[in-house]
Amino acid sequence: MTVAPAYQLLADRIRDEIMSGQLRPGQRLPTEPQLCERSGLSRSTVREALRLLSSQHLIVTTRGVNGGSFVAEPDALALGDSLSDGVGLLLASGAVRGDEFLEVRRMLEVPAAGLAAARRQPHHLAEIERAMIDPDRDDLDRRIEAHAAFHLAVAAASGNALLGLVVRPLYTVADRRTVEAAAPLPMWREIDRDHRALLAAIRDGDVDRAMLIAREHIDHVRPEELPTEHRNEPVPGVDNL
Repeated sequence: MTVAPAYQLLADRIRDEIMSGQLRPGQRLPTEPQLCERSGLSRSTVREALRLLSSQHLIVTTRGVNGGSFVAEPDALALGDSLSDGVGLLLASGAVRGDEFLEVRRMLEVPAAGLAAARRQPHHLAEIERAMIDPDRDDLDRRIEAHAAFHLAVAAASGNALLGLVVRPLYTVADRRTVEAAAPLPMWREIDRDHRALLAAIRDGDVDRAMLIAREHIDHVRPEELPTEHRNEPVPGVDNL
């Protein structure tokens, strides 16, 4: 049985206190000498534990008279980036299959579209409209950026902040070369038609139609976000990818 290093054990203990609410956002952690005394560990080991917690966006450390280590305020963007990195690694390594990726998209995108139709506000509609593309004029970088922005804007229109955080990794793991090979211009035209139809349903507040369009969009559009090694895997209910 492998024993975790001392700094990892200390970081895990502090992380548990943060996640349980014993340590609240903005609260100062004990000083390094205090942590050394409480844990019986050296100062270098304590610093390594704090560096690990900082890399995980759980604490922030400041210098100066009033400096120290503090529990970080929740940062949705940083958390989303961490999730995106994890999803990207899983896809690249083959630990997650193409059909599993599509199943998650269906689980999240379809109800998100329905919620967006029920809850959208004018500023949500404006964000979705800004994510529209002209597939015959926009270059590939613009199409990739707008595709992610569209789905993130729909998730935001659902009014559920957690949903917006969870779906972010699904649209930020695209590899440009993979997308270029997997999504030719006719497919981008189809994506554009689906997006415009979904925007119209959300604007009209038509929950059922929005969910139907979202479901069909996933079922007949090649999953251009997937790494190359997953593109040719057959998926039930989906054309050859």
